Amino acid sequence: MRRTKEVTVRVSRRIEELPPYPFAEIDRRIEELKKRGVEIINFGIGDPDIPTPPHIVDELRLQAARPENHRYPSYQGMRRFREAVASWFQKRFGVELDPDREVLALIGSKEGIAHFPLACLNPGEAALVPDPGYPVYRSSVILSGGRPLDLPLLEENGFLPDLDSVEAAAWDKAGMLFLNYPNNPTAAVADLSFFEKAVFFARRHQVILAHDNAYSEITYDGYRAPSLLEVPGAREVGLEFHSLSKTYNMTGWRLGFAVGGAEAIAALGKVKTNVDSGVFNAIQLAGVAALEGPQECVEDTREKYRRRRDELVGALRSLGWKVDPPRATLYVWMRVPDGHSSESFTRELLERAGVVVVPGPAYGPRGEGFVRFSLTLPDEELREGVRRIREAFA
Repeated sequence: MRRTKEVTVRVSRRIEELPPYPFAEIDRRIEELKKRGVEIINFGIGDPDIPTPPHIVDELRLQAARPENHRYPSYQGMRRFREAVASWFQKRFGVELDPDREVLALIGSKEGIAHFPLACLNPGEAALVPDPGYPVYRSSVILSGGRPLDLPLLEENGFLPDLDSVEAAAWDKAGMLFLNYPNNPTAAVADLSFFEKAVFFARRHQVILAHDNAYSEITYDGYRAPSLLEVPGAREVGLEFHSLSKTYNMTGWRLGFAVGGAEAIAALGKVKTNVDSGVFNAIQLAGVAALEGPQECVEDTREKYRRRRDELVGALRSLGWKVDPPRATLYVWMRVPDGHSSESFTRELLERAGVVVVPGPAYGPRGEGFVRFSLTLPDEELREGVRRIREAFA
């Protein structure tokens, strides 16, 4: 009997260059504790526990039952959805958009962000990537054949990048700049003057701006997040990405949109026509119901997160730990207590309190010394987590 030759799958260099999955060791420890009967309180996942508002769910039921919505959707998105986006954007930010040329439906903002470097970054070209930052920025650059260049976000700068300190050589290599405010994981916020400066640098160095504004509506204490596109000339140098996931508690629905200059929108749309088939029409029409319907649900969501924020931050501060209440996002970014690294503190929280947080280096090397708590767990679980932390560390 002839033996078959063993075949080894060869993966691309791009796959080998992707950072390792940062939560593997945490997941292993969680499973060990679960086997010992420990009930875990998970502050690690940024996935809203609040249900999608009923009027949005009802619209999905109605539209999903209509056979005309069962066919392939438009690659660009239904015009009805793009019109709703343009109308919402004008009301929210005072910026007028052409729904035919400056709006593109996305299968969630993550998908659009991941595909944008394929559209606008040449192989070997660099992109300035926030550190710490949402991991998809770095991975999307690598998968497009580009090279990520770290853009430090430091505590002393309010976790805003110091664009003046970026070396001329880095600007010369870069074809793209990622920004994300309100920010994940640091919860930092930016005002319009920061975006004015970013647009100035992008125009000066001919760099494309990619601004992730997924948390624009999750804000507190009177803060209202601006849009990059409020800056004159911004749409000529880039795009802004939005999501219905956090605003309307629709993470599983996978619906977002990109807005900005017609040329960049067309480039991203061309990538999408080659790799996906668009968003299910019924989901887009439910998105219209979200954008055009009553917005009290958004205020209710903000208020729930604000209460959770205050309860969590108050408990952490009572232990003498350094933490500022965030003005936006679903996250609390905390410096670890003296004598700890991010990893050791994450391990101690898990083993002593059965509480899961995300260590800062999961978002980049400059996340060392911090951990991220998410506010997206039910009130009773959050209170139990707070009780355990107090009991374990008091």
